[in-house]
Amino acid sequence: MPVQAIAKGVQMSPRKVAVVAALVRGRSVEDALTILEHTPRRSALPVRKVIESAKANADHNHGLKPATLQIVEISVSHGTRLKRFRPAAHGRALPFQRRTSHIRVVVDGEKREVKKPVAAKTETKKEEK
Repeated sequence: MPVQAIAKGVQMSPRKVAVVAALVRGRSVEDALTILEHTPRRSALPVRKVIESAKANADHNHGLKPATLQIVEISVSHGTRLKRFRPAAHGRALPFQRRTSHIRVVVDGEKREVKKPVAAKTETKKEEK
């Protein structure tokens, strides 16, 4: 069962984030985190955080083994654009847009075995008393 994590409103251009996302697409989560630690681009940090979040979701919420996780899908889409103005010559103001992006990571891996509940031991203790 695939598990996902999403970061919305990352204040970087989607083109810049997509370059870093392409580096780790289709790799294991451990390899991707190692690559992103050594990538000298500002957009490597939010991509790494989303992958770590997806890893934590898979481990804690869905019971998947962290060592077996693979990145099934990583996509970067356009977020909202903040419209701003920059001063120019002759008293003018020129418009520009501050672009944001949404990062979506989907991971999948092996399910961890569910341990049997400890209820049997507590029942035997109650019977002894």
